[in-house]
Amino acid sequence: MDVEVTPMSFEDRNISHMKIPAFASVILLLFVTPLHARDALRSEPLTIGTSHILSTHDAERRVNVVLPTGYGQDDQTYPMVLMLDAGLQQDFFLSLGIERWNQLWQRSVPAIFVGIETVDRQRELLPPTSSEPEQKRFPTAGESDGFRHWLSSEVLPLLREHYRDDGRAFLLGESAAGHFVVETWIKTPELFDGYAALSPSMQWNGQALSRNFAREAETDRPPLFISLADEGGDTEEGLLRFVSSVRSPMCYSDRRDDLVHANTLHGLLPEALQYLLPTGADWLAEYGLVLRCQASAAAEASE
Repeated sequence: MDVEVTPMSFEDRNISHMKIPAFASVILLLFVTPLHARDALRSEPLTIGTSHILSTHDAERRVNVVLPTGYGQDDQTYPMVLMLDAGLQQDFFLSLGIERWNQLWQRSVPAIFVGIETVDRQRELLPPTSSEPEQKRFPTAGESDGFRHWLSSEVLPLLREHYRDDGRAFLLGESAAGHFVVETWIKTPELFDGYAALSPSMQWNGQALSRNFAREAETDRPPLFISLADEGGDTEEGLLRFVSSVRSPMCYSDRRDDLVHANTLHGLLPEALQYLLPTGADWLAEYGLVLRCQASAAAEASE
């Protein structure tokens, strides 16, 4: 029997290109397949963290915790990074991957990563609105105070009881979650040690958050990273009013020229973590891992 065997290239793996009867192909493969490939497949679970199942706002949700590399090797303590909208079907994997990539480059210090799942985002993350179109589109919205109380009274105590934190906790969120971050920074600044609001939905309720804040005499608050993409309109107007009134430490990243709302998290979470949890590494600029911050006029005037 004539058998013609041609090399199987990387680009072309179709065995039909071999001019071999089907039964002969099976016999040939038994001879050419390495023995270890015919051994029983070894597998084990891929475990990356722990999910704590809690309830609030009439629904169960998961608080997903991933520990930094080396956590179990000594008694070192770590800061906690709480990422909103970070359920397994939300931004958990993306934000965790970015946070671990930052650690790899020593762009931000190792931290206990905590992904907070949301179920009804507008209900949980936004305050009430007097806007009829917003009420019609999001009829359940308006319970951000209750969600904040849940974070402070249940989530943070649970985390501090079960994990070796260093006493610091940072809150991060994007879009509606970004509005929640800014609202928390204004209302209960002592709750976290630093905040990051990526493209926050500052148009909500007629820009009420920034309008009210601009009328207040600001007190000293924790560091805030805040960014603007090309949202335009009321979102841009509300955010610019807000940052112009901030006197506390702030990194305002104006990215209207190169980011849209949809890729803000991808583009700016690395910088937000670098700002809030700096390492002091002196090679970051060499690789383009830099912060692009603009100070507000109010902050400059107060210096």
